[in-house]
Amino acid sequence: MLEFAIEYRKALDEISGDRSLNLRKYELSSEEWEIASELCNVFKDATLFFSRSTPNLATVIPAMDHIDETLATNALDSRYRPSIHAALSIGKRTLNRYYNLTDNSEVYRIAMVLHPRHKLNYFKSAGWEDGWIEAAKEIVTEEFARSYASKDDVLEPFVGSKDVVR
Repeated sequence: MLEFAIEYRKALDEISGDRSLNLRKYELSSEEWEIASELCNVFKDATLFFSRSTPNLATVIPAMDHIDETLATNALDSRYRPSIHAALSIGKRTLNRYYNLTDNSEVYRIAMVLHPRHKLNYFKSAGWEDGWIEAAKEIVTEEFARSYASKDDVLEPFVGSKDVVR
């Protein structure tokens, strides 16, 4: 939709500039059109990032958190007109719809917890609720028990080690 708006900028400027339609508050300045173009590029980059043929699951949650934070911060910025606020809010709502879908698959949390850089510390530093962090830990522990607990040769190096999900 943002690409459409940018493509039809001239028509949208005319419509929002027509006083009889009472849409002046949605008229974008040149600076705001530039921001819209930048947002379009960000969303396009994000789409391409998440559409790669070999996505890295451990990067999905941090990327979504970054985009969500950027949208939320800018949506509250008083420098922007209501039209930019509306676009940012729509983008945030759309992102959150996809973000919520990650709850339907345990693999995202497992990938995060087992990632050497993230582990549970990512969730803590990102401000996740304690219940969510504990649930992520339980998911990994249960999957490990289900898949590997009966295999003594695989378990031996980890017996007594708390570094697996810390």
